[in-house]
Amino acid sequence: MLSVLQATASDPPIDIFLGCLSAFSFAPYLLRNFVYTQTNTSFSSILNMHALNKRFKTATTPKPLAIVTALNEEHVQTTISCVESSGLQLRIRSGGHDYEGLSYVSDVPFVVLDMFPQNSVDVDIKSATAWVQSGATLGKLYYSIYQKSKVHAFPAGVCISIGVGGHFSGGGYGNLMRKYGLAADNIIDAKIVTSNGSILDRKGMGEDLFWAIRGGGGANFGVILSWKIKLVPVPPQVTVFRIKKTVEQGVTDVVYKFQLVAPTLDEDLFIRAEISVVNGTQKGKKTVQVDFIGQFLGTAERLLPLVKKNFPELGLKKSDCIEMPWVNSTLFWYNLPIGTPLETLVKIKKNPAKFYFKSKSDYVKKPIPKEGFQALWKKLVEGGEKMTIQFNLYGGKMAKIPSSAIPFPHRAGNLYSIQYLLAWNEVGDEAINRYVNYTRSLYDLMTPYVSKSPRETYLNHRDLDIGANRPSNYTNKKIAQTTYGIKYFKDNFDRLMKVKTSVDPHNLFRFEQSIPTNN
Repeated sequence: MLSVLQATASDPPIDIFLGCLSAFSFAPYLLRNFVYTQTNTSFSSILNMHALNKRFKTATTPKPLAIVTALNEEHVQTTISCVESSGLQLRIRSGGHDYEGLSYVSDVPFVVLDMFPQNSVDVDIKSATAWVQSGATLGKLYYSIYQKSKVHAFPAGVCISIGVGGHFSGGGYGNLMRKYGLAADNIIDAKIVTSNGSILDRKGMGEDLFWAIRGGGGANFGVILSWKIKLVPVPPQVTVFRIKKTVEQGVTDVVYKFQLVAPTLDEDLFIRAEISVVNGTQKGKKTVQVDFIGQFLGTAERLLPLVKKNFPELGLKKSDCIEMPWVNSTLFWYNLPIGTPLETLVKIKKNPAKFYFKSKSDYVKKPIPKEGFQALWKKLVEGGEKMTIQFNLYGGKMAKIPSSAIPFPHRAGNLYSIQYLLAWNEVGDEAINRYVNYTRSLYDLMTPYVSKSPRETYLNHRDLDIGANRPSNYTNKKIAQTTYGIKYFKDNFDRLMKVKTSVDPHNLFRFEQSIPTNN
C-alpha cells in the first residue's frame, strides 16, 4: 500500500486514497478494521447490509471503490481529507434508506463513508435531552428513552430501522408531528465535520449552518456526527387504532371527510390513511381498501368523543382502541404484533434490500373532490396491486411553525402529505421499467389535485424524476433552483445556497441533488 508521500498524480485515485488513509493511521494493517475495498471478502456484505432498495443492488449498479465504516471522529476527518486529495467523490450513509440510492451509488469513482458503527444514544432525563450519533436507529433511540423514562418520547419516524443521520437532516416526520412538529424542529445542537476537517458544534458552526442541516440535508454541508435532541412529554398511556374500509363499504366518503378535519382536529390525534388494493367481495374482482391508522396522546375515553364530534364518518368504536405505553406504540406502527418484546427495537436490523421499489411524494392544499378519488381507485385497480399510498394528516403544530424556521418549508396550508410507494420482487430491467413507469403515470394522474408552482416534494422521499444535476455538472445552479431545489425547499433554497457557499466553497459534498454553491 502506498503512503501518501509515495503517491503520485499518475497513480489510480483509489491507491492515492488508501495511501492517504495509511499515512494518517500510521499502520496500514489498522485499515483492515474499518476500510473495505472491492477485493475484501466482506465488501459486498457491508455494502448490501445498508442498501434498502434492490433497484440499486444489481450487477450493473456502480459500486464504491471503498467503504469506510467510520469507528470514530478521526476516521471521518481523515476520510474527508483523503477523498479531497485523491479526487474521488464521497457518499455519506447512516441508514441506507435513501430512496434513490444516492448515499451509496454514483456514476463517477467514489467512496462510501458509512456511519453505522457510530450509534450511541446518551439520554439525560433531568434535562429532557439526548445526544444521538448518526448511525443509531430510531428503534435504538426509542428504546433508550424508554429505559430512562416512561413519559418521554421523540417526534420522529415510524420506521424503526432508519438511521437518524439522514432522517433528522431531511426533516423527519412521524406520528407526533401534529403535536410537536418534526424531528428537526426538536434538535437543539449538533456536531458536524466540515470540508476542512473541523468538528463544530452549534456554537462553532453558527446559526446559519445549524439552520441548514435541520431539514436541508446534512450531507450537503458536511458529515453529521451526532445530534442533541429535545425530548417531549407523552402520557403514560396512548391509544392506537386501525380501521379498515373498502370502496364497497363507502370509503370514498370517509376519505373525503378525512381531508376536511385536518385543520381543526385535536393536535393530540394523528391519523394516517393507508391505501392499497385488496380482493373484493365478488370473486376475481379487486377493490381499494383504506386503513385509517391513528394514535392519540391520551386514553380511549377522551378520544372517542373527539372523533364522534369531528370525524363521525370514521366509525371509531371503543373496541377498535388499544391503550399502551408510547414505546409499545412504536412497534405497533412498524406493523409488529401486539405483545412484541420491546427489545425488538434494538434488535431490528437495518434490513438488507428485500424489494425493488419506487417512491414519490406530494402535498395537498385543497380537498380532492370525490371524482378525483374515484379516478385514483380506478387507476389502482387497473394495475396498482403492489402500490401503497399514505395520506399523513397535517394541521396542529405543523401549521404553527413558520415555513422558514428550518429549511423544511411544507407547513401551514397543507391538509396532508402523500407518499406513493410501489414495491415488487420481479427481477430484471423490464420489470423495473414497467413498475417505475406505472408509478410515474399514477403521479401524473394526481397532478390536478396537489400543490402547484411548485409541486412540492419531501426531501426524505428522494425522487430523481423531479430534476437532477449529472456528474458532468453537479454545480449547475439553474437546474437545481428550477427543479428539485424549489420543490424540496421552496423559498428556503436561496439561503441554503448561501450557507453552502460559505461552508463548502469547493463543493466537496456534491451529488445528483446536492445544493450547489452560489458562485
